[in-house]
Amino acid sequence: MTLSPAPAISLESVHSVTAGSIVYPPGGRFGPRIQQDIQLVMLYTGSMNIVINGQLLSVQPGCVVKLMPGREEAFAFAKAEDTWHRWVAVHVQGLSEELYAFLDGLPSVLPLTEEMNRLTDLILTLQHSSYSDDPIICTLGLAALQLYPTESLRLVNEREKHPSVYKAISWMQENYANDISLQELAVQAGVSSEHLVRLFRQYENDTPIHYLWSLRIKQAINLLVHTGLTITEISERCGFKTTHHFSRLIKQSTELTASQIRQQSWKGLRTSKNRIR
Repeated sequence: MTLSPAPAISLESVHSVTAGSIVYPPGGRFGPRIQQDIQLVMLYTGSMNIVINGQLLSVQPGCVVKLMPGREEAFAFAKAEDTWHRWVAVHVQGLSEELYAFLDGLPSVLPLTEEMNRLTDLILTLQHSSYSDDPIICTLGLAALQLYPTESLRLVNEREKHPSVYKAISWMQENYANDISLQELAVQAGVSSEHLVRLFRQYENDTPIHYLWSLRIKQAINLLVHTGLTITEISERCGFKTTHHFSRLIKQSTELTASQIRQQSWKGLRTSKNRIR
């Protein structure tokens, strides 16, 4: 599965955003109704079966389901336990056929992430003291709509990788500042060192250790550009053995020194600010 770039959704087209939270008792039902918005429903406990235009969609806890406007929906909740779910409903004016088709083509159900939870938390908190068409609420609702395709693409990428490669990369991203050996990566990935090397060559066209150093360089450049940390502090935070080692790898990777990267980025930032003024 491949996902094309998302058509742009302008903030001006977001007419209103509402969010809510509800617990249905065992055997609860809701609907039928005609959906008016693009709605994201986050399920935490229980279960829900949704009949959408005659098609059954079963949703389990820890998932977010995407509902599209213009469709008839009927909900049936868990028979033996309470069902708790929250939702974010985004009303988009003048929803184009292109945008509708793009959103409709995304997976109907995704794993619920902490990022989506945080956006929902913010909308629920802020809407108590504002209106559904408040620009801040609309911006957060738009962010939720834009996050859904991003998480869809992330899921596709994860499925395309071998599980051991994904485990190794995820662990690197959390621990790149530490001293990491190939053997330790293999343990985290649940395979032998030799097999992990073969998997990385197959799926990443790289070796695990080279991938790790590329990740460290990327993080170091990000800190050079966006912070005032010293070279020593950056090299320590990104897992380089010494500042000399840090400087050498940065130069090999970018053909620029760390100081040149920082000077060029900061000069560009100052130029942009001057233009804005």
